[in-house]
Amino acid sequence: MTKKQKKMIARLGISAVFFMLAIWMEDRSLFAWIPFIAAYLFAGYDIPLKACRNISKGQVFDENFLMTVATLGAVVIGSLEEAVAVMLFYQIGELFSDYAVNRSRKSITELMDINPEYANLVKDGEETQVDPYEVQIGDTIRIRPGEKVPLDGVVIKGNSSLDTKALTGESMPVEVSEGEAVVSGSINMNGVIEVRTTKLFDDSTVAKILELVENASSRKARAEAFITRFARVYTPIVVGLAVLLAIVPPILTGGNWSQWVYRACSFLVVSCPCALVISVPLSFFGGLGAASKNGILMKGSNYLEAMGSLDTVVFDKTGTLTTGKFQVTEIAPVHGSREDLLELAALGEYNSNHPIALSVKEAYGKAVDTARIGQVEELSGQGIHVQVQMEGGAWKDLYIGNQKLMDAQAVVIDTPAAILGTTLYLAEEHTYLGAIIISDTVRQDVPKALEGLKAQGVRNLVMLTGDKEEVGRKVAEKIGITQVFGNLLPGDKVHKVEELLAKKPAGKTLAFVGDGINDAPVLARADVGIAMGGIGSDAAVEAADVVIMDDEPSKIVDAIQIARKTMGIVQQNIVFAIGVKVLVLVLVALGYASMWAAVFGDVGVSVLAILNAIRALSYKRN
Repeated sequence: MTKKQKKMIARLGISAVFFMLAIWMEDRSLFAWIPFIAAYLFAGYDIPLKACRNISKGQVFDENFLMTVATLGAVVIGSLEEAVAVMLFYQIGELFSDYAVNRSRKSITELMDINPEYANLVKDGEETQVDPYEVQIGDTIRIRPGEKVPLDGVVIKGNSSLDTKALTGESMPVEVSEGEAVVSGSINMNGVIEVRTTKLFDDSTVAKILELVENASSRKARAEAFITRFARVYTPIVVGLAVLLAIVPPILTGGNWSQWVYRACSFLVVSCPCALVISVPLSFFGGLGAASKNGILMKGSNYLEAMGSLDTVVFDKTGTLTTGKFQVTEIAPVHGSREDLLELAALGEYNSNHPIALSVKEAYGKAVDTARIGQVEELSGQGIHVQVQMEGGAWKDLYIGNQKLMDAQAVVIDTPAAILGTTLYLAEEHTYLGAIIISDTVRQDVPKALEGLKAQGVRNLVMLTGDKEEVGRKVAEKIGITQVFGNLLPGDKVHKVEELLAKKPAGKTLAFVGDGINDAPVLARADVGIAMGGIGSDAAVEAADVVIMDDEPSKIVDAIQIARKTMGIVQQNIVFAIGVKVLVLVLVALGYASMWAAVFGDVGVSVLAILNAIRALSYKRN
């Protein structure tokens, strides 16, 4: 509980004591006014002050103005109990609201705790504690158990476990050792590690995330914008109606002025739009908080709203549906054994760091006899030419590469490999030896994600890829996507998304899911751009509207469920608050409801709407 909340509870407690004392006295003499006035001032002395301050700024018709006019009007006509009760219960409602906002904010501001306060800079064997902003790229920092990782970098000494829960929502620690990357914002759990920094603090993961979170509230959903506009129009209207209610009936009928002024004050009390103005933004704030707790960062409640009406989800293939890590998936020798063909490929690719070469060496899994490797020539766009000592001791020219290389060397491929991925052909001089198929692997979480999207009513699942369409179709068949478009450049992907946008039903939205590095134009063009694996990817955080902080596509399903739960709560609060207020306003105007009913119509509805809004925080993954 905050200091402000404790202070308010004390004020309301004192006010309640004076209020009960005044009622117990059962006296309406001037002396009896003292506990009433004391109760009123302790409960709400700041409300008239806020009203005056806002009027001086040109903000006349707000809840402070309504409460001030209503309660002071009740005091003037002698309805002291109602005046104090209105102020007391109004402040209790504000206390509930403040508590709810703080609880919702806590789920997001927990992310702010990832902001490192210092870095242990190591230079010439000496360690100095400095501001993270002072650390340069290439500097070495030391991180002890319990400390936050202040900057992105690569481990150069030691090993440890990192707590990345604040970033990804996942409770399992991540093991890191020498040569592995670490991201700022995670917490070192056990071993001491030394890290060579790869980014300045301004460009680090933690800085990008904090900037995203801080700016999220500036992008409002249509429902929030509607409530803001509604309050601006609604409040002056009800003030005008209250004035008419206080003046017109007594003039026309010669009725009791106090009676109609009392009704007008009650009308003002119940007309206060607090339930809407507080609960609707609070619902969205709770939804954003629930998403952040699950490792999903949204750049505003407008994107949360858009996620709730997804009809089409378009996926990039490499790095999104697949891991982007190549593996040898098939070895097809024509001469010799599979092991012999793989060994020759490992010898030929030994000096290369290309992802395809790395996958071949990983599949071979043995130490390469470098004495058998002779002169190496790289043939741009085709492959490599390398001299290799064969088993009998003779040196032969080995060609490893694509179809173009085989054609250039007049190598006849007897049995072309099926198109499952990237095909690496091998030839000894002009003799075809066989092929090795290297494929990108599908993410383990993808089937669960696609099944979940279909269960949420997403009608269209589409794959876009720069690979051959045959490769894309093979992956799509494996995971259950029917629409595939291949051989696409980034500009082609934009055009394809625009075509899909034109076909989607009115009121529905389209999301594009990419890795955030090569797909910035498409992420920007879609209704909602979703970047996968935001950790360590500046482009993901900057280009996308929604960032999934780890590599789990199934969290898109979580984002949809959180969005729909939040939108349901928003709609419930709008219907409930407006319905009750209209009913009580009519009853008050006709004289069938007192100011006590007006208090329920305002404070009671606000508290119930706020408690309902808090439910947006309570999402749990299935």
